[in-house]
Amino acid sequence: MTEPLTEPVLTNLQILLRLLLAFGCGAVIGLNREFHRKPAGFRTFGLVSIGSAIVMLVIEMERGTGADAVSRVMQGVLTGIGFLGAGVIFRRESPSKVAGLTTAAAVWLTAGLGMAAGAGQYAIVIVGMALGLLLLLLGVPFERLLTRLMKKPGEKDADEEPGDTP
Repeated sequence: MTEPLTEPVLTNLQILLRLLLAFGCGAVIGLNREFHRKPAGFRTFGLVSIGSAIVMLVIEMERGTGADAVSRVMQGVLTGIGFLGAGVIFRRESPSKVAGLTTAAAVWLTAGLGMAAGAGQYAIVIVGMALGLLLLLLGVPFERLLTRLMKKPGEKDADEEPGDTP
């Protein structure tokens, strides 16, 4: 027979801090997607991050939960988020153009940040958030710069339509 546990695994303050950190990550990334008028935004990203944190908090609060159980929970969350992310990916009129991949990847990243926040991995959350935001904010200008630098003389940009003037 097991003795009742008297000490909580986490304090209410720790739980609150982890949930607020998850919310902050989801909110900031969601706001970026909102500003770019993407199909998933502030509420979606906030919910994904908070939900992922809650799942990790629940599994952490189950005393005696082994690494294999945590691994299975993480796998389940990321698989489910993959389906959510797939919902924002669509094909444009041109068969060679696919839209929504960055938003889908951002949803997946947000789930990871939420799980890390829920697990109390603050350094991973902060660095991951900073790198994710850096990519979202500077990725397009950096891609354009690289495209211009690697373009052969006389070659037009890939995103130029016939008849466009540079």
